[in-house]
Amino acid sequence: MFNAILSALRPSKSNDLEKTRRRYERRVSDQCVSMIDGNLYPIIDWSFGGVQIAADARKFALNQEMDVILKFYTGNNVVEIPHKARIVRKNINSIACQFLPLTKQIHERFRSIVDDAVAREFVDSQLV
Repeated sequence: MFNAILSALRPSKSNDLEKTRRRYERRVSDQCVSMIDGNLYPIIDWSFGGVQIAADARKFALNQEMDVILKFYTGNNVVEIPHKARIVRKNINSIACQFLPLTKQIHERFRSIVDDAVAREFVDSQLV
C-alpha cells in the first residue's frame, strides 16, 4: 500500500494526462493571419494539428468544416497554405479548428514555415 502511494506521488514526464497531451507544439511567434470566406482573421496560435483564430464565434458553428487559407510572412514574401479545417471549440472571441488530415505537400510547407522561423530567430540572436 505504501508503494502505491509513493508511485502516485512520483512526477511524470508531463503534467498533462496522456489522453489530453497535444500531438504538436503550438506556435505563437509566427507572423500569420487566416482567410475564411474572403475575411482576414488574426491567428492566436497554430500547430500541425490545427489553428486558433481570433474571430466572433457567433459567425461559426461547432463541427463546421471550412476552407482556411493560412498566410505566413517569411521575411521577403507571404506564403499561402490553403487547407480544410473543422471547428472543434468556440469561445466568445475565438474559434479552435482542427485540420483535416494533412497531405504530404501541406506538411512539408508547414515544416518549411517552421524552419524559416527558426533560421530567422537564430540570425536575430546573432545580431545582438
